[in-house]
Amino acid sequence: MHKNLLDYITKRTNSTLTNDEEALIIAAFQPKKLRKKQYFLQEGNVCKYVGFIVKGAMRQYSIDDKGVEHIVQLFIENWWASDRESAVMLTPSKYNIDAWEDTDLLIATTADMLDLMAKIPSFGQMTRLMDERSFIASQRRLNSAISNTAEKRYQEFADNHPQFVQRFPQHIIASYLGITKDTLSRVRKQALKK
Repeated sequence: MHKNLLDYITKRTNSTLTNDEEALIIAAFQPKKLRKKQYFLQEGNVCKYVGFIVKGAMRQYSIDDKGVEHIVQLFIENWWASDRESAVMLTPSKYNIDAWEDTDLLIATTADMLDLMAKIPSFGQMTRLMDERSFIASQRRLNSAISNTAEKRYQEFADNHPQFVQRFPQHIIASYLGITKDTLSRVRKQALKK
């Protein structure tokens, strides 16, 4: 399992990890298996771990007062799952994160992540690159949500994340896009006609 993570770091940073650096990373990340629908994090708990997905799919969501789920993030292999706000601020999470499929993860504590960033330059570089890409993706998603039609939002999503379209059902994708399942169904039918 650790090979996936080590390859991910090497690929993202274009640098080779030393044997000592690899040993530190392997020691910090522990394997964890989640069954479908099993929680990684529950609303109200402080997020203590960061998870690197080796195999499987997960989702991050909140539940409103009417019991409706609102998907804020989707994760698959080679993605990181965590609630950064809760982990950094040490506050109860507003979100649930659970496995949508049986999932194999490597998990590390926030303290271990900070320690690795301080000790391993390429790990710190990888984390900064992830933060930059995450911020850019969040800005794009926000802009799309407030300025694009449902059709354009779905098309951008399908173009940027075709693997998500295959792995997650329509109601999950619709919630992620901020549209109803019926609207998504109509949009997909129109896209197929083109």
